[in-house]
Amino acid sequence: MNRDPAFSRPHGPRSLMRGLFRTGAGISGFVIISGFALLAMATAAGAIGSEWWQTSAGAWQGPGAEHWFGTNRLGQDIFARAVYSTQTAFEVGILVTIASTLLGATLGGLAGWYSPGWLDESILWLKGVLDSIPFYLLIAAIAYAMQGSPWAMHLGMTAAFWTGTARLVRGEVIRLKEREFVAAARAIGLPGPLIIFRHVLPNTFNILLVQATLVFVAAIKTEVILSFLGIGTRDGISWGVMLAESSQEVLAGRFGNFLAASGFLFVLLMGFNLLSDAMQDELDIRGQTA
Repeated sequence: MNRDPAFSRPHGPRSLMRGLFRTGAGISGFVIISGFALLAMATAAGAIGSEWWQTSAGAWQGPGAEHWFGTNRLGQDIFARAVYSTQTAFEVGILVTIASTLLGATLGGLAGWYSPGWLDESILWLKGVLDSIPFYLLIAAIAYAMQGSPWAMHLGMTAAFWTGTARLVRGEVIRLKEREFVAAARAIGLPGPLIIFRHVLPNTFNILLVQATLVFVAAIKTEVILSFLGIGTRDGISWGVMLAESSQEVLAGRFGNFLAASGFLFVLLMGFNLLSDAMQDELDIRGQTA
């Protein structure tokens, strides 16, 4: 009996991880991201970097055994600040990714299921309006409206990032709702919303997984840019704040903040790019050979 190729291939995370470990890029990306994730958890537990704010040394000390990247103009350890910023990056990335993925999957699924119709048109209109607003202007407007709330950045990024996920999910749901398993669910009288969330959306797992990885990377980069501009992280430390401070220090020949923040950011983003590329290649191969 011929099986539908859309559902004959494995969709679970275990099979995907086994496929990723067959490539050097996938292994390298996974190791890098795992290392940063462990560093973020250790920071959250207070095992390392928790005293980044202390001024226990002289200003602008050079790199050494006690301070690997030296100190800044306030005498704070630059390495501790860079390490603690890893926690900030993962907090922003995880929260924005979860919120935007859930919102995008839900609205995209509803739009695709009820396409064509007024609900689909309304969601597409909202998506078009948000996409037409320059991203950083949207963030600034939300930050002003929320009077400097620390959640303004998260809300602004979620409002901007869900649209891409919704577009991909909508197209996939439009394709999936013509499948035989959906017709069978309708035949036994299951309501539309139940079919969407129990049977259709789970089959968009591959799309959501890749898109979530891309959103995670975009959220980290956006947080750094916003913090550099002064409208991101306010009551803590991040790589963007460190880069903003380094803009004046570099002129004085002090490169500790710049090298630490840009180095950590570069390695982490490289890990995500390697993993994302390997993930997309693995899913494409399965789609062609299933």
